[in-house]
Amino acid sequence: MTQSGQKVQAHYRGTLNDGTVFDDSYKRGEPIEFVVGAGQMIPGFDAAVLEMEPGERRTVHIPAAEAYGERRDEAVQTVPVQYIPNAEKLPVGEYIYMPMGNGQMARCKVLKVENGEATFDLNHELAGEDLTFEIELLRAQ
Repeated sequence: MTQSGQKVQAHYRGTLNDGTVFDDSYKRGEPIEFVVGAGQMIPGFDAAVLEMEPGERRTVHIPAAEAYGERRDEAVQTVPVQYIPNAEKLPVGEYIYMPMGNGQMARCKVLKVENGEATFDLNHELAGEDLTFEIELLRAQ
């Protein structure tokens, strides 16, 4: 079994409940490398890899709570456009990075710009989604 703290290399294909592929390391031709248990992966993926041996393939279903979390209504925020430089150029329907008060950048989706306000969704785009991963653990060191 893989142990927490080990560096691993894995290929994976991630799908939504309707079968839509949202990420595929096989298609990119490059496996992912990460340290198990270091918080680099979603919790459910980390837990699945902990139960695997190098060379093993496994399909795991990960509920939203163990993936990118549930959608949170409070993560949709409205900001007066007077506080946003070039607010008229915000790309509605697209993701942008906005500076937060703590000096970090947050990825958010621009939902609308109207009536002097801009509305942003800071939820991860896969929040609220149950995910299925086909995982192939290539190596653990």
